[in-house]
Amino acid sequence: MDQKLTSACRSFIENRDILRSACRMESTYLYPVGAISFLNSDKKADVSTIKGCAAMLKERVNAFSSFRGTARLAILSMLASDEEPQKRLELALDAYSHLKKHFIAGPYLPLAAMIVSGRVPPERFGYVAERTSEIYELMRREHPFLTSGEDSVFSALLALSDQTPGDAVTEVERCYKLLKKRFYFSNAVQSLSHVLALCEGRAEDKCQKTVELYEAMRSEGIRYGTEYELATLGVLAMLPAGRYEIIEKLGDIDLYLSSCRGYGFWGLGRRQRIMHAAMILTSSLLSDTDRQLGQSTLALSAQQSAIAAAQQAAICAAIAAQAAASSSSH
Repeated sequence: MDQKLTSACRSFIENRDILRSACRMESTYLYPVGAISFLNSDKKADVSTIKGCAAMLKERVNAFSSFRGTARLAILSMLASDEEPQKRLELALDAYSHLKKHFIAGPYLPLAAMIVSGRVPPERFGYVAERTSEIYELMRREHPFLTSGEDSVFSALLALSDQTPGDAVTEVERCYKLLKKRFYFSNAVQSLSHVLALCEGRAEDKCQKTVELYEAMRSEGIRYGTEYELATLGVLAMLPAGRYEIIEKLGDIDLYLSSCRGYGFWGLGRRQRIMHAAMILTSSLLSDTDRQLGQSTLALSAQQSAIAAAQQAAICAAIAAQAAASSSSH
């Protein structure tokens, strides 16, 4: 494994462990996705900053707020990795107030607010919230039993794109019908379809690349998960790298993680570990692309959308996995 990937892996593990020491008794599933916020921001997690953000959050919202619910650790990670945590929280709460006009509060809506607050100025929060709601309702019309709270996150990402709500959902549906021929779990396929709809290109080409990467992984002995993990695979397939380069690097990262605490026999399963490896690889390759493209505004915006999609898909997966683990233990 090259030095850049090794450094990214070390930073990921270090940030995860700092998060764990700063925020004890949180979900095991959420520490790794929180660590990715710091990796994407090229920042090292700091206990005092994280605790300061926790105190700030406690002061600004009450104990029953969704900001202090299941997604709390993910939100703290986003705040602590921001250059101006207090300003970012105020903006997120403002965006949240607009989204609450259209959605019922839940664990995913604060994540949508964090996305919106980081991408557009406050005067556009209302407009984006309306677009988010319109896209979400169109999704529900297509899949009334599949569409749920987590889809508000992807609706917000699509609302920030240049697509009209109708075109965005049409693209999602094209991808869904193509992918459903290969993958079984409908909810996972829907999330993957949302991610691919954010990426440029024809639905047929994007879906084919995703399926081909999945099949190539299997032939190399990498059994990528097809449930909560599937959405992250879509971003991985769209990375500006060759299929076998991705597989080789993914295998190297997976091997590295397998020797780290928390990923052994009594730790998270291999499917979770491979998804985390995919998140690290995504962050590393997209940062390379930013430099190659000369940081042009248009290109950088596209890369930021891909990073956001990967990160939010992973957070939603972690929350869903935590919920499934909690229900099975009762």
